[in-house]
This record gives sequence, structure tokens and C-alpha cells, in this order.
Amino acid sequence: MQTIVSGISCLPKILNDTGKRKLFVVSDSSYPFLNIRDIIDNLKCDKTFFSDFTPNPLFEQVCNGLDKFISSGCDSILAIGGGSSIDVAKCIKLSLLSTEGRMALIPPSVTGTATLKDNISIPLIAIPTTAGTGSESTHNAVIYYQGTKQTVADDHILPDYAILEPSVLTTLPSYQKKSTMMDALCQCIESWWSINATTESIQYSKRGIELIMANWKSYIFSNTYESAAQVMLGANYSGRAINIAQTTAAHAMSYKITSIFKLPHGHAVAVCLPEIWEYMLSYDIPVFTDIANALGQPSVPDAISAFREMKKDLKLDNPVSKNRKLDIEIMSESVNPIRLKNNPVPLSKDVLLKLYDIIVE
Repeated sequence: MQTIVSGISCLPKILNDTGKRKLFVVSDSSYPFLNIRDIIDNLKCDKTFFSDFTPNPLFEQVCNGLDKFISSGCDSILAIGGGSSIDVAKCIKLSLLSTEGRMALIPPSVTGTATLKDNISIPLIAIPTTAGTGSESTHNAVIYYQGTKQTVADDHILPDYAILEPSVLTTLPSYQKKSTMMDALCQCIESWWSINATTESIQYSKRGIELIMANWKSYIFSNTYESAAQVMLGANYSGRAINIAQTTAAHAMSYKITSIFKLPHGHAVAVCLPEIWEYMLSYDIPVFTDIANALGQPSVPDAISAFREMKKDLKLDNPVSKNRKLDIEIMSESVNPIRLKNNPVPLSKDVLLKLYDIIVE
């Protein structure tokens, strides 16, 4: 069970409630510039900081963090940052809890069935500094093992506490805000049409879409605290939704776009989603109309058009390739079939080729 709270002012009480006294702080390169840094630094407990990891964290970097946690004698973890910081913290925690240690993070030990040590309690508190991944409310983490993206899934790495502090969003670069927000919106849409969707996950998806759509213009173009708070909550709902239903084809197709064209994740997903949705229009998928209505549109074609207009307003252009044929072939071969299985409509390699041919200019 996770506790979700609003405002960094709750942190001292949370630490007091856990009874822990040695905090391992996992933070990314944005930490020195955060407006909440002084609050963290002035916490009345021992702190050890770890930030030696890349935006797409490596297994070896997680292992270094694990070794530092053990040598420091810490008893709790605070993750501050985007998805990578929270993912590293989750993987360190699983390594500490599992009888397999760090080997729990690599195949075949990543299926959510880790055997746990007895009587070990390591509270994990997550403070997201972007409104995007929803990682603070999922039981998944992504790391790279031997050059390959590896998703670690286990219920025990769901953060015990998620603290939503909207003020951290107001100083983000505009492009980062746009990209991460679109990741959250796509997560809401995909989790809604996912074959794994439940009544609970759909409620989260719907609420997330409504919050983002009602506030995105003020958040991006006016940078108000109120809109930031609402978009951050919407992103958190997107995390709760995919924690149950998972993502689908738009995410599956996005990863190689990020790799080849260096587009941030949310941008890459956003260029995929409307093309996939339009392809699926010929199938009878009742929830599409519900999603369109949540987006504020009377029909699915209108919703797809509105999504494209939103992407245009945000200046999130489709990638341009100098070697289209080769790149499209590589991308169509790269798509994770597990993610595709969550999609409501099957996508063959020929369909993937056609979709990438539309997406890549």
C-alpha cells in the first residue's frame, strides 16, 4: 500500500513515522538547482547522497549505489528527480530486499517473484521533479544491462510514500515540461485501451486525462503553480494507471525512435500515438469513444485531430531521417512483442513498417 501526499512539508513527519535515522538520497543532476534542496539538506538525520548514474541508468551504476548504501549503514531511501532517479532507488531497494541481491535485477530474475530476506524494512520515499513518468507510483523500473533495456517489476519496489511538490515544476525547461507531460497523457490513453485495463485503472486514466487537458496550456505557456499542481497530479494518475494496465504499442514503438533520433521519451511516444490510434479506427473498440470524450472531443477522429493539434502547438515535430528505409526497417524489428501484446489490436511487422513510414519524415 502506498501513501500519496501533497507538499514537501510532509517529509519530516514521514521520516519520523518510519523511525529510520540514516537516509540514502538518490538524486540526479538537477538536485543543486531545486528549490526544495534546502529542506532536504536541513533534515535532522544522517544523509548519504548518490548521484553517479546516467539518464538511462546502467546495471553497474545501480550496483555502485547498492555498495554505497551498504557501506554507509543507511536504513531508508529518498529518491528525488525524474524517472531515472526513482528507478535507481527502486533497483537498490530490490537488491537489498532480495535473497539474490543484485542478481534480482537481471534475467531471468525480473518477473516480480523475488524471494525476500526476513525482517528487513527499507522505506522508499519518492519525490518526482517532473510531471511525466508517474514512476513514483509504479512497481516497475528501467535499467540497462549489457546494453539492453531491462524492465524490473516487483510489487516491493512500489515507493512507500510519494510526495507531490508542484513548485519543482515551475523551473523546468519548457521542452522538458512538454515532453514529460505528453508522456503522462499517452500513458493515460494507452492504459485505458490496454487489454489489461480494469475498472480501477480506467478511473485513474480518465482522471489523469481530464486534469492534463484542463490545465496543459496554463502549465506550459503561463507556468502557474496551480496548473503545475494539477498536471503533476494527472501524471501521478497516469503512473497509477500503467501500474495496473501497462502501456501498449505507442510506447513499444517509441524506444527505438529515442535511440536513433535522440528524441526524449515523451516526445517519441507522442509522435507514435495518433498514427497508431488512426490505424485502429477500423476495429470496433468501444473504449475509444470514452477516451475521446475524456479528451473533450465528440468523436474519435476529432480526438485524434485534437491530439495532433496539441502536438503541433507544443512544437513536438516528427523525426526526420537521412536514411528512411534503413531506419524504418531497424525500428520495425526492434519493437518489444511483450508491449505489443497489451495493445487492443494486433500489429504485424508489415503494419509497423507502414506506421513508421508515416511517423518518420
